[in-house]
Formats: sequence, C-alpha cells, structure tokens
Amino acid sequence: MAVALETRNLQREFGALRATDNVSFRLERGARHALIGPNGAGKTTFINLLTGVLTPTAGSIYLDGVDITRTKREQRVHKGLARTFQINQLFAALTPLETIGLAVSERMGGGRDWWRPTGSKREIVDEVVEIAERFHLVDELELKTSTLAYGKQRLLEIAVAFACRPRVLLLDEPAAGVPEGDRHEILAAVASLPRDVSVLLIEHDMDLVFSFAERISVLVNGALFKEGSVDEIAADPEVKAVYLGEGDDD
Repeated sequence: MAVALETRNLQREFGALRATDNVSFRLERGARHALIGPNGAGKTTFINLLTGVLTPTAGSIYLDGVDITRTKREQRVHKGLARTFQINQLFAALTPLETIGLAVSERMGGGRDWWRPTGSKREIVDEVVEIAERFHLVDELELKTSTLAYGKQRLLEIAVAFACRPRVLLLDEPAAGVPEGDRHEILAAVASLPRDVSVLLIEHDMDLVFSFAERISVLVNGALFKEGSVDEIAADPEVKAVYLGEGDDD
C-alpha cells in the first residue's frame, strides 16, 4: 500500500536526552492510525519533528515520497501536512467565520483581510459554511472564539486544520480537556474525516483510540515499542504492562 508519511531512523537529542530514538515509522495513505504511549514517551516531540517545529538530530522525513526533513513548517502545510495542538492555538478575538475563512484564504493565496471592506468573497464563505457544517459549528460562526465552550474550540481547531486541505492530518490529543459529555462531538468529527486524508491520532483517551484507529503504534522512551492492529495492541501483555497499567503483581 502507498505510504503518505514516513520517517527513517529519526532522532532528536536534547543534550544527553534522546527524546526521539531511531524511529522508523510509516503512515499509509487513507490510514486511521493512532500513536499512543505513557507520559514522557516523546509523542509530541515526534509530531513536532514531523511538522517542522523541531529539527531532527539525525534521520529523515518523507511526505508522499518527497524528503521534507529540512522543509520549513509553513511549506509543509502547503505541501499537505497539517496538525492540531494539545493546547489550542486559536485567536480568541476572532469568530469561527473569520478563523476558518483566514485558513481558506491563506490556502488560496489571498490576504488576511478577506472579509473586508465590501463584504466577504463568496467562494470563501461557501467553503467556510461547508466546513462549519461538517464540524457542527454553524450556530457558532459569528461568536467570538473566546466565548465558545471548550469542546467547540477543539472542533474549531480541527476545522481550521481541515481547511488547509491536508493529505496528512496529525491530531495531537483533540479530546484533551474536553468534558465527558462533549466528547461525542469530537468522536463524530474525527470519524467523519474523508478517506483521502490520512490521519495520525495522538491520544490518551483509549475509547477514542479504539473507536477510531485501525492500526496503533506504541512509543516508549522515544522509541517505537510495538505496532499492530487494534486487537493485537489491546491484547499485548507488554503494552498492557507499560501503558495500559496492567501487569503481573509479581
């Protein structure tokens, strides 16, 4: 099967600490893949390497077979690699209409003031509404982001990443901090992502992982520890011991 995103012997060192340890990883096209691991396993460091926030100490990264190891982060977005963050990066004073519109406009090569002065561009507004409908944000389009419930803010961040029309989407703990009663919207939004987008989900919520993923990779101490189907990972005694908290008493 074709590979959307790949790392080869990827490493990142902070002094004597090797936060990413010789990771060779493949995300297949159309994948629904989860990356899990205990706290401090190096999951966010790995995502930061993939997206250009950090530069590898060694190894390489390929997007659709093209080496992007030294490509700037904004260029990676233009090439089809988008992400969300553990803590949202939204503009509190903007509305979802403005925020999603800005992402669409930037993708189209337009300016940041697309909604001024004589009114919004129709093609941008139409796409914003379509995206808002997908992510259950239509009723909130003209509210300030700062006033939205936190679950809606998380949905907005996924919507903004989706507005970049990525071929690969990295979701870094999209349900983090979301009240239990609002998680179903996150689950529904992630489940409804189209298959032409390959998705890597980084998540602690195992209900979300098991309901979404078809394949799971386990990261421990910066290294790839295990990889397999959902059933294989759920039944693996070593994974249970190091991550799921289940081990022999002796």
